Amino acid sequence: MFEEENAQWGLVHALVLDGHGGARWLARTDLDGLQLAECESLWLHWDRSHPQTQTWLRQDSGLSEFSCDLLLEENTRPRLVALAEDELLLFLRGVNLNPGAEPEDMVSVRIFAERQRIISLRLRPLRATDELLAELEAGKGPKTASELILALAQLLTDKVQALVTDLGEIVDDEEDKIDSDERYTPEHGAILQIRRRAAGLRRFLAPQREIYAQLARNRLPWFVEDDADYWNELNNSLTRYLEELELTRERVGLVMEAESRRLSERMNRTMYRFGIITGIFLPMSFLTGLLGINVGGIPGADSPYGFLVACLMMLTVALGQWLLFRRLRWV
Repeated sequence: MFEEENAQWGLVHALVLDGHGGARWLARTDLDGLQLAECESLWLHWDRSHPQTQTWLRQDSGLSEFSCDLLLEENTRPRLVALAEDELLLFLRGVNLNPGAEPEDMVSVRIFAERQRIISLRLRPLRATDELLAELEAGKGPKTASELILALAQLLTDKVQALVTDLGEIVDDEEDKIDSDERYTPEHGAILQIRRRAAGLRRFLAPQREIYAQLARNRLPWFVEDDADYWNELNNSLTRYLEELELTRERVGLVMEAESRRLSERMNRTMYRFGIITGIFLPMSFLTGLLGINVGGIPGADSPYGFLVACLMMLTVALGQWLLFRRLRWV
């Protein structure tokens, strides 16, 4: 019921965290005059493309014009902006798991965070927020605003891990096939797609790692005591994933080089054999051409054994060439 009513206002969901891992749902009309208890926190998740979202954000949210401009900006990259009075803007990216989408076309989630309020905006659905809602409904979700953004970042990072692992396994399979079968030819389009995906992920994950490092170093007063340790762990996780992505790109390059080298060697062997065959038949072609000219005085023209002698002569030349090539170790 709340979802249908809130959707008319561009509000995806509104929840009040009870401070014990659970939450209660709110309707859009409940936001006016809402009073929170000391242990409670408010989470508003909006659809950025909805006109009512922009109206509420600029007129009723209480955010500065600068904050609203950044939250509604068309194109963003992962970044952290510290505001006055212990507020912050946090722009993160998550793997795009929507049907028909490319995973490396990462989904942006924009967050305004303060002690007891989180305002997040998204353009496309994000599976991490759905999982976070499920945890809250089960009473096992975050208890405070700081734990909420930490849990969201953790879920986003977990999706990255799965994608990085999948890319590495695809490269493993290609390497195994190349090593086990000399005639196997990898599909260049699929190999290049892996490289593009790795590059696309690195584009957003590298600055996102720096954000996690900043949050680990600069602890806000309303952060839970051990939040810095978890942010540092997320920083280490993204560092490892970035290293794996770089390794995947290098391995893709090695696969492409190995295939190029195999093709070059195959072509060289073919041309070498073709050259040997040409070298053997070239003198015989010269002899047949010389004996076939239509002038008088051709040796053996009037002899019944002339053709046999010519054949024996060409066979002798071919055998001599073969022995010479063997001596020179060309064959």
